[in-house]
Amino acid sequence: MKVGYREVDIFSNTEIAKDIFELKVQIESNDSMGDPGQFYMLRSWDLDPLLSRPFSICNVEESVLTFLYKVVGRGTNYLSKLKPKDKLKVLGPLGNGFNLNVSGKVALISGGIGIAPMIYLAKKLNTGIDFYAGFTNEVYYMDYVRKYVAKIYITTEDGSTGQKGFITDIFRPEKYDVVFTCGPSPMMKKVVENCENKSSVFVSMESVMACGMGACLGCSIKTKSGMKRVCKEGPVFKGEEVFFDD
Repeated sequence: MKVGYREVDIFSNTEIAKDIFELKVQIESNDSMGDPGQFYMLRSWDLDPLLSRPFSICNVEESVLTFLYKVVGRGTNYLSKLKPKDKLKVLGPLGNGFNLNVSGKVALISGGIGIAPMIYLAKKLNTGIDFYAGFTNEVYYMDYVRKYVAKIYITTEDGSTGQKGFITDIFRPEKYDVVFTCGPSPMMKKVVENCENKSSVFVSMESVMACGMGACLGCSIKTKSGMKRVCKEGPVFKGEEVFFDD
C-alpha cells in the first residue's frame, strides 16, 4: 500500500439505479489494489467537506478499481458530478478484509449499498455460495453476481422484484457453514442473532471515518474485547464480537 493520497483518473461514473452510482477509477500501480472487505478513502474536493469518504472495494479488474456509492450528502453529491478523465484523490487499500480460506456452504447477505463488498467477495471465494440481496425497490448488479454464485435470493421492500419484505425474512442460517454480511446495522444484528449456534458469521461494519488509518479513533465501535477501530482492526469482524447499536 502506498502511504498518502494519490491522484487517479475517473474511468466512468454511472448512475445504475436511483441515486446509486458505479464509480470506476484507473489505478496505475504495481502494488495490490486490495482484497474483498478492504476499502479506500476518496475525496474530489479540497477543504469542504472536511472528511474524505470511505468506500468498500466492489471489484478489481486489471488496472480498474470499482466502487458503488449512494448519494446521501454533500460528499457523495460531489462525487456524482465527476466525469471520465476528471481527477480523484484516493487513499488505500485500507483495513482488514474477509478471510477467503473458508469451506463448506457459504451465504453472502447484503442490504442496500452494503452489496458492494459482497460482489468482490463472491468473485474471490472458491466454494459454494448463495447470495442474498435486499433492496428498497430497484435491483442492481445481480446479472454480474450470477456467474459467481449457485443461487440468488432477492427481496424488495415494495415487492417489485423477488419476495416482498426484508432479506432476513427469507434467510435460513441452518443451511450454511459460513455467513458473510454487510448492510444496515439492524439487518446485520438480526443475521448474527439468527446464526447463533448454527453458522460462523462475519460482518463488514460501516462508520464515519476521519483518517482511515487508525490514528484518530473516530470510527471506534464497542466489541466484547473492548473498543475497536473499524478502519484498522476492521472493517470485518466476527459477528458475535460486535455490540450493535439499537
